[in-house]
Amino acid sequence: MEYEFPLEGNLQKQEGKDVKALLKNTEDATFPKLPQNKLFPIGIIGAGFIVQNCHLVAYKKAGFNPVAISSLSVEKCNLVVAQHGLKKVYADWHELIDDEEIEVIDIAVPPHLQLDIVKYACSKTHIKGILCQKPSFMTYEGAKEIVQLGKDSGKPIAVNSNMRYDQSIRALKYFLDQNLMGDPVLATFEQRAVSHWQNFLEQYQKLTIFSFSIHQLDILRYLFGNPKAITAVCRTDPRTKFKHTDGIVQLTYQYENGMRATIFDDVWAWPGEPCKKDTYSRWRVEGLDGMALGEIGWPQYPEICPSTFKATCKKYPNLWLEPKWDTAWFPDAFIGTMANLLCTIEEHSQPEVTAEDHSISIACAEACYISIAEQRTVLLEEILF
Repeated sequence: MEYEFPLEGNLQKQEGKDVKALLKNTEDATFPKLPQNKLFPIGIIGAGFIVQNCHLVAYKKAGFNPVAISSLSVEKCNLVVAQHGLKKVYADWHELIDDEEIEVIDIAVPPHLQLDIVKYACSKTHIKGILCQKPSFMTYEGAKEIVQLGKDSGKPIAVNSNMRYDQSIRALKYFLDQNLMGDPVLATFEQRAVSHWQNFLEQYQKLTIFSFSIHQLDILRYLFGNPKAITAVCRTDPRTKFKHTDGIVQLTYQYENGMRATIFDDVWAWPGEPCKKDTYSRWRVEGLDGMALGEIGWPQYPEICPSTFKATCKKYPNLWLEPKWDTAWFPDAFIGTMANLLCTIEEHSQPEVTAEDHSISIACAEACYISIAEQRTVLLEEILF
């Protein structure tokens, strides 16, 4: 990507070179590190939309090696095999995990089912790593059980918090790490997008925060660390007919230094026909020395729309800094979560999103539900143990 700037004099020329280097480095930061060995055999448990259209599309693009799949529906598995060319189908996920060819387990099933799968996979010596779907469980206590299973077995357990690999979020993280924006003051995430709720959510009565806002609850921790306190308010979603606590939600993190970060998830988003729609997913971060804003292209899916990023800061005044990329959150970010787990296995290290790190995001979600039920601000330390 080439960038042109109106430059006059030696100082501006040097600044121009610095800016070009910054933009190039930011773009590079959006691409995940890939393992040297891409051929670890992967077994996938689950055959739904996200597996078919994101996991496997991304793995093929990256050159990874998914070899087997299991689901409650063998018919769905056969459709996935026909589309993506996997070698094996198992009607029972126990049999998939028992297959000693498979070294990595990729779990994409409802949260309440994951603990038993992780427990069984951790008992098998040939399994080298596990990728859970997020949320890993519907309670902090259950998520901590998964953490302990990983520690006891010595197996790395990562969680598919794939928004951490959205390109605009990676760019924002890079700018924050370079201290280009100074101390953060305010962050806002505004999402107006109609989610297609999966059938299994009906049994939870906990809807948006655990299945949708969990992305942003995790992203705020990734960018700014753990909050001191959390406040949440909500109303039900008018279009969702099954019983639920949280539809349209507003969630706020309070930090020790006074910073505030707010999430607004409007899953209603005026879906009325034949009226016009206005769906989007936007974020904005303001610091003492700069400001950045971006848009995540997901609401336009299946159209592939790369996320956008632009920033301005005191170090480079009078410029909008706008790195560019061709990849998109769906499906390309799913390369990042699996690539990181495979690198972890190679390097005998810990994943970027460990089960333990993810459990704190679940604790934040639990704090939101307590805040809603008791109409108060909740300290995160009330949940953690």
